[in-house]
Amino acid sequence: MPNSSWPKNDYYRKTQIDQNGNFSNRSNEQQNDRVAETQKCLDRSQITQQKEVLSSHQNIDDGRRRKAALMSFLIWTTTIALHLLSWGYLVILGLTALLSVQLMRILFAKPKLPPKPLSEENATDWPYISLLVAAKNEEAVISKLVKNICTLDYPTNNYELWVIDDNSTDRTPVLLEQLAKEYQQLNVITRSPDASGGKSGALNSAIPLIRGEILGVFDADAEVTPDLLRKVIPLFVRKEVGAVQVRKAIANAGLNFWTKGQSAEMALDSFFQEQRIAIGGIGELRGNGQFVRLNALKECGGWNEQTITDDLDLTIRLHLNQWDIDFLSFPAVMEEGVTNPKALWHQRSRWAEGGYQRYLDYWQLILRNRMRFGKTWDLWQFLVTQYLISVAAVPDFLMAIILRRLPITSPLTVFTVTVSVLGMFIGLRRTRKQEKSIVKGEKLDFVSEKEHPLSILLTFLESVRGTFYMLHWFIVMGATIARMSILPKRLKWVKTVHKGDWES
Repeated sequence: MPNSSWPKNDYYRKTQIDQNGNFSNRSNEQQNDRVAETQKCLDRSQITQQKEVLSSHQNIDDGRRRKAALMSFLIWTTTIALHLLSWGYLVILGLTALLSVQLMRILFAKPKLPPKPLSEENATDWPYISLLVAAKNEEAVISKLVKNICTLDYPTNNYELWVIDDNSTDRTPVLLEQLAKEYQQLNVITRSPDASGGKSGALNSAIPLIRGEILGVFDADAEVTPDLLRKVIPLFVRKEVGAVQVRKAIANAGLNFWTKGQSAEMALDSFFQEQRIAIGGIGELRGNGQFVRLNALKECGGWNEQTITDDLDLTIRLHLNQWDIDFLSFPAVMEEGVTNPKALWHQRSRWAEGGYQRYLDYWQLILRNRMRFGKTWDLWQFLVTQYLISVAAVPDFLMAIILRRLPITSPLTVFTVTVSVLGMFIGLRRTRKQEKSIVKGEKLDFVSEKEHPLSILLTFLESVRGTFYMLHWFIVMGATIARMSILPKRLKWVKTVHKGDWES
């Protein structure tokens, strides 16, 4: 990562989380002493591990293409070999059975209930929060975002909003200048035309200037409820938590087939986030609505400017550095879903490439079990179901035609589709049940309540429709990984266009 975008920052926060998990105020001198002492006490092996993670993302080059090509070659040859071996189908059945065991653990895990929100009684001890937004040509949504973020139910002198204008060519700079006069929390950074690093570089440029010990990152089309900070911050009381992801929801979900599919997809993602964390697996960042502990971010070397999905990359580096990522299901952060197949293709291709890149970049550290067994096993399972099956589909289909038999990976494909339907069904029911509980002022829990049979049927049909929509991932994954094996990727921030013509 270019040194220019990660300057040194010796400013230590006034508010800190003590060893008992309580929020307390400290002077800058005490902070400096504490940081210095903590650094001295770090185990030598831990420092070495941190350097390994930093080195892994600072020395990334065109080796990604070679690694992707090698992986594709291995998947193709293995798939063909399994067709030719008499016991090849048994290998696939064994792998499916192994994955099914993990699925059972996920399905029957009980997520922990969220902690109580921050209380007014100790408002003077609430930590200082810095919220970041990287904006590029966002004139349609930026005003709404700033007004939303600057009116949160949190002391105005205890949080700040930094909007990084990444060389916008529309009216975004003008609007930000006007908004800065109206809201005292708003600070604006304008990047030069020759600034590098894309979204990651934009976020990194704000780090030397911020005051918060916890950072929140939002997309320009985000909309949150006033109580968000008061519900997110208590999750950081547990000292192992390096980041928290807030559940995402689609604001324009009812518009068409594509937005309805994305809404169901978010319910599926929410379900798996909670369940994976519950069994000691991996929690993942999703960009919009992510909160990160500053010292955890600095330990990882900041946002990686050599990736196109900063959130997924940071996810792996946090876990490699022994941090946990927690998840907040309520309230959700609303965002604008893409409304047509072309926009969906471009967005998902970027997500697919960034998600696969992290395996190519950090495979050695992952194989060394740096994240420990539970997380490594969880990550491996999702590598198989999300990526490897899609790559194997082409040689499997060709061999099935040649040998006149069913595709040998059929059990894995059926398994993946079944997981999607089940996860989406449970996720949709859970989300709606909890929404009703909040409206009624009832306690949040994960115990199923009696529902009308028609409601259950409609939710199931919605899950089937959502799974049909999710089939686009097979094509996106296969095509993206094939392209990664042949063509180098230009590290360019290709943003999703936000129209702002929706009502939450």
